[in-house]
Amino acid sequence: MSAASHLAREEAAFHAFYALERPALEQACSYFMALLQSILSRARDIDIAKIDGRVKDRDECVHKFSRKYRTALEESSTPYEIRHYITDLIGVRVVCLYEDELEKVAQIVQSHFDVIDVTDKTSAMEGTEASFGYKGLHLDLRLNATQAALPENAAYANQPFELQVRTIIQDAWSVLDHKIKYKKSIPAQLKRRINVLSALFELADREFRQIRDATAAELQRAPDEITEPEAETEAARLQVPGSELNAFTFLKIANHFFKDVEFDAQKVDQFVEDIRAWSPGITRSRFNALLRETLATVKRYKQFYEEHNPENSFTPFTVIRHCLYLGDKQIFRRALRNSSREAFEAWLQGQA
Repeated sequence: MSAASHLAREEAAFHAFYALERPALEQACSYFMALLQSILSRARDIDIAKIDGRVKDRDECVHKFSRKYRTALEESSTPYEIRHYITDLIGVRVVCLYEDELEKVAQIVQSHFDVIDVTDKTSAMEGTEASFGYKGLHLDLRLNATQAALPENAAYANQPFELQVRTIIQDAWSVLDHKIKYKKSIPAQLKRRINVLSALFELADREFRQIRDATAAELQRAPDEITEPEAETEAARLQVPGSELNAFTFLKIANHFFKDVEFDAQKVDQFVEDIRAWSPGITRSRFNALLRETLATVKRYKQFYEEHNPENSFTPFTVIRHCLYLGDKQIFRRALRNSSREAFEAWLQGQA
């Protein structure tokens, strides 16, 4: 049988296999996406932007086989079935926010999967000084023995899939890069412009990571909360530089009083702006003192309120609003809506 006839027969066999297996592949793809979502959601030091997946297009599979394996197999007269050479019929993509999270994801998934193969496009690209392009981490995976032995995983025990781990910047570059047509034939000046653009994407990845690290360092540098009134008075008298309340000093103080709460950064930014609008120039020591002096009373009101309004609850921000109001009812009057202020005042009167 000629090589062309053998290829035609194997392509037909692969088409039949693909049509038969497509529903099971779709189900397996959904399963692996859900499993990865469950695994990675427990990692506190990784920010996942999205997890998605797909079953590889049939003709795309055949094209990949022809490009990577066909010539060598035919030259060595080795019999083959196309489906045995396609380990990425299922592809799942994990998109992180920062480039140093790619390796963290890879390490975590190895607790549930055996790694069949790894393609580190980031290292390959960084090892080439003259070119830029798509960067990311590709792993061919299969459930490890422990996971495969679980009854709920039996249907997927022997199903390999490809996991692509990218940053959100790398993912955007990959999408846009695929839209550039005839890249091997375009003029040199256009290729240079593509390389410049790719370098800018790479720089953006690096800058976002460094901004994250610098922000975390700024939070660490924020002074610890003041716990003694004397220290507060002395700081105010000396007008300590940088003592004005900002998001970093707010978090340092708030995390002291609400130890089990993870504050949303965007809400913190807006809330601090509100506080500074109510009390321009408020210092971190003043804010700390207001919470220290009123928090016990507000916590009692919180318990009372939630007992009588089980459908509602006090968030930490709501608690802080009540603390500020109780600490200075004139300056922080706007911290509470009229109805909330009236309910709080009624309770205070009852306590008196």
